[in-house]
Amino acid sequence: MLLATHLTHNNDLGTMHTRKLGNTDLHLSEIGFGAWAVGGGGYAFGWGEQDDSESIAAIHRALELGVNWIDTAPVYGLGHSEEIVGKAIAGKKVIIATKCSIVWDENRQTSNNLRAESIKRECEASLKRLKIERIDLYQIHWPGDSEHIEEGWRAIGELIAEGKIRYAGVSNFQYDMSHMHRAQAIRPMASLQAAYSMLRRYPEGAPFDYLREQNIGFLAYSPMQAGILTGRFNMARVAQDDWRRTTNEYQEPNLSINLDFVEALRPIAGKYDKTVAQFAIAWVLRRGEVTSAIVGARRPSQIEETVGGAGWKITQEDLDHIVELLAERRRRVIAAGGYISPTE
Repeated sequence: MLLATHLTHNNDLGTMHTRKLGNTDLHLSEIGFGAWAVGGGGYAFGWGEQDDSESIAAIHRALELGVNWIDTAPVYGLGHSEEIVGKAIAGKKVIIATKCSIVWDENRQTSNNLRAESIKRECEASLKRLKIERIDLYQIHWPGDSEHIEEGWRAIGELIAEGKIRYAGVSNFQYDMSHMHRAQAIRPMASLQAAYSMLRRYPEGAPFDYLREQNIGFLAYSPMQAGILTGRFNMARVAQDDWRRTTNEYQEPNLSINLDFVEALRPIAGKYDKTVAQFAIAWVLRRGEVTSAIVGARRPSQIEETVGGAGWKITQEDLDHIVELLAERRRRVIAAGGYISPTE
């Protein structure tokens, strides 16, 4: 399946195209602004301290460069990300995607809840924090509360009928496709959001097949593998309370092997006069199933670079070379007794 694109914006760094999201009338820029990191730290999945003024400046710069949508979630910073997005988009026209199902208590401990009353309470809180009247895309963040998927999905349908949501999607449902089937049987979903990068290729199997069959859009998060594929990753600069410090892919022997893989990508990216980060994003966007790649940015210079991942193509010869490099990386990780993700 190949998605039609059209020019939406000329900017001082190039052009930005949009792709239609599944069965909706939303046309998303090929790059979306990911607002996870702007939520800051202070909770289990935080990124460390973040300057809010830098976050707002990064969002404004993204919009100037033709990025027309932002992806956030209540759990990012336990409400803080949505608040920052709300401040940044005041008076601006932008497509907003947020999520539901992960809630927290007074001790900042999170849990999954897909009961109808919780979903509706979350939606009202998100609307208030974002300072908007309607959410363009509302996504179940994780199917952790599997028992209540149908109840939660029906509640989202009621919120659509009430005009508080335009479209509904799911996130991280790809690991057990029965979750998607259960929701889709009740009402069509607009999109699946999932991790997708050179180091996380799981969606290329049954998930992409199902998306094509059902005309469901795909939103790729972590196309740069949360920093590893930027070409500038340095663990010494990662905050002590950053979630990556306790994640297998960022521990040895994986980390050194991953960074060696990045160095092998550098001359290939250079052939296109692109950075490794831009190359990693273009690799994700090569698939017709992908509507948009979500890239995080904590300051304007980061989004200025990553928008350069859209609007160009990698040759088949170089794509084949990447397959060989990935196979070599896998062999090295196994030989070193490292971690092999089941989602690779």
